[in-house]
Amino acid sequence: MVRHGRSLVIRDPVWNTISLDPVAAAIMDTAAFQRLRYIRQLGLAHLVYPGATHTRFDHALGVYHLAVRALRTLRGGPRLPDEVWRGASLIPYAALLHDIGHYAFSHALEELEPERIAGDHEEMSARFFDSAPLKAVLAPLGPNAADDIFRIIKGEGDNALRGLVSGSLDLDKMEYLRRDARFCGVPYGEVDVERLLQGLAVLRDPVTGAWEVGVHQKALSTMETLLFSKYQMFRTVYWHHAVRAGTGLYKRIVETAVAAGLLSPLDLIGPTDEELLYELGRRARAGSGEVAARLARRWLPALRERRLPKRAAEVPAWQLEGRTVPEWVSGDTPEKRRWEDEIAAELGLAPGEVILDFPVKKAMFQLDLLVERSGRVLRLGREGIPGLIDLPKLAEELYRTARVLRLFTFERRHVEPDWLLDRLAGTRVAGGNVREPVAVDTSGGGSDPG
Repeated sequence: MVRHGRSLVIRDPVWNTISLDPVAAAIMDTAAFQRLRYIRQLGLAHLVYPGATHTRFDHALGVYHLAVRALRTLRGGPRLPDEVWRGASLIPYAALLHDIGHYAFSHALEELEPERIAGDHEEMSARFFDSAPLKAVLAPLGPNAADDIFRIIKGEGDNALRGLVSGSLDLDKMEYLRRDARFCGVPYGEVDVERLLQGLAVLRDPVTGAWEVGVHQKALSTMETLLFSKYQMFRTVYWHHAVRAGTGLYKRIVETAVAAGLLSPLDLIGPTDEELLYELGRRARAGSGEVAARLARRWLPALRERRLPKRAAEVPAWQLEGRTVPEWVSGDTPEKRRWEDEIAAELGLAPGEVILDFPVKKAMFQLDLLVERSGRVLRLGREGIPGLIDLPKLAEELYRTARVLRLFTFERRHVEPDWLLDRLAGTRVAGGNVREPVAVDTSGGGSDPG
């Protein structure tokens, strides 16, 4: 039986002080949670923004802090039926544990095809919730607490307040935008969190009659700033070309190691950032064959030394309208790998040393929440709210303009965008329209973010 001690107060550079109750403090002390100290919040972004070495540990504490504040705000508002508060005490712990299952370097590996990994980070969370130490810590919350918290994280179940942890208005977004911007040194993530917290409301769905977290009309202008903050952060940080190059190299290393049998998908569960890189290097050096040698001598050192793949071509998503591109362009399918290797051969590169990148995050700007307007409750969905706001249309435009199709090569090459698009369409251009490659950069070219 775990003995829960006193509460703790932690100094935090984003929220100043974070107070943990005894259960939260005990959760923090488990090995599963301490592991998050060594999982970088932004994956490979520190290769571009040196300050971006903050972790999932920091972020989880921040989301817990916002959950406690949000509950306090809602309890201070209009009186609500008792059914709304059923299970409310679990919300802060779900906020604290929402990232417990993350892979090394956060979201990067979740972009791989399902057979390369054992599931997304939410599915991986189930393995940690099944661990004896975490179950023991959660025992004072009730016999089904672990299962109930896991359902909240997944956005499932009947907890009326689960939207604070998983939904269009979840506190995770408010926290990571501000923290990521702070540590990257960019001004785009300064969301008016105070205004959003004060604008929270628990509203009854006029169609289903179910209670859920929504906002008052007065907070909608702040929702617009939240959307623009996400847009700016995706354009300048999360989908920065060098961040995507580093992510692509890391994914290629792991995918190749799994395909070659150097690692299994289950081996990816549990290691921290540095543990996984070390194990990849150890197994590659101990292995035999061309693939192991390429990993050990070329690809892993390139990642360590920031010799990242270079942009050979890039096309903004809005320029793809009316052009034919395969359905697999955003995935990591075998068909895409065959296409990449054909292009690699055409450009005089080794197999695996061309990466086509077209990041997708369909839920990035999606909105589905209740809005209280002049005493009426309306749902802000894909159609918006006539006469009030057209955030969904704005969200779709922001998503479209944030995406960029890029061709990366492990040695510097340059091709025309039309050449790339013709290759994707399955046609050939007379003469190839390929510029002569410049000299291969072997003298630390990876330090150049261009």
